[in-house]
Amino acid sequence: MLKEKSTYYSLKDYLKEKYGKRVQKITVALPFTCPNIDGTKAVGGCTYCFSGTRPAHLSPSVPLKKQIEEGILRAKERYGKNILFFVYYQSYSNTYGERDYLKSIYDTALEFDEVVGIDVGTRPDCAPEWVLDLLESYTQKGLEVWVEYGLQSANFTTLRRINRAHGVSDFVDAVLRTKRRNLKVCAHVILGLPGEDEEDMLETGKLLCALPIDGVKIHPLHVIKGTKMAQQYLNGEFEVLSLQEYAKRAVDLIEILPPNVVIHRLTGEVEEDRLIAPDYCTYRKKSEVLQAIQREMESRGSYQGCKSPFNR
Repeated sequence: MLKEKSTYYSLKDYLKEKYGKRVQKITVALPFTCPNIDGTKAVGGCTYCFSGTRPAHLSPSVPLKKQIEEGILRAKERYGKNILFFVYYQSYSNTYGERDYLKSIYDTALEFDEVVGIDVGTRPDCAPEWVLDLLESYTQKGLEVWVEYGLQSANFTTLRRINRAHGVSDFVDAVLRTKRRNLKVCAHVILGLPGEDEEDMLETGKLLCALPIDGVKIHPLHVIKGTKMAQQYLNGEFEVLSLQEYAKRAVDLIEILPPNVVIHRLTGEVEEDRLIAPDYCTYRKKSEVLQAIQREMESRGSYQGCKSPFNR
């Protein structure tokens, strides 16, 4: 829960509270795809997506076990040996595959004593019952399991504009079915999508407040080279949020989120040579974004949940 004197409930605080020590995520890359890339529902993928948002230093050609081993080694060199881990299956839709394959990749996390959980990124239309049953089975083996669903916006016109190839109803359905099990749900939202105003962004936050989610990732829209959205941006079809504008919109959402919802991220980063705009969405400037959000909260005297729209 949100601590006294804290302005929001961070993932770092949640994990330290639960495990009593630092818990680090190991991001891995696997050869997945998505139903709006392979033609099942659409082609081309989301207009903002480049390589499934995979960090440039990761390659799906590297065996999964080696990726985890190298991630543990790097983290221990940086933070010391008294540390635990989550394996984060990030790029593309990590539930979009055959059962035997999915089981084999999730099983790999069980080979490491220091791994206490898995975090599986996917789409709300890629969560059939058998996949959720499979994921829940790992909680019976001692792992904490998070399922991350990309919503991005509660505005269906926006979802169609960015080629998500699913609706808001798909997200609601996936969340409700997932929460019937011993699984935790994290929702992804993007602020500053083309055509959206303050009311649209706030309505997306209100939808999250109305659902039994456990966590949220809030990102500013950032334009990456080689995407369809990059061409739209260079054509002058939309503008991105300034850092101050993003900080205000992010705080608007934080203020309405229930205080028990874990905030996993408050910004997004990409390598500088791949970024077109805005210039603050880089690894080097991550701290500047978080500081801007903190200043905005302090200037308002606000904190997570102070404007919660619903009774809980």
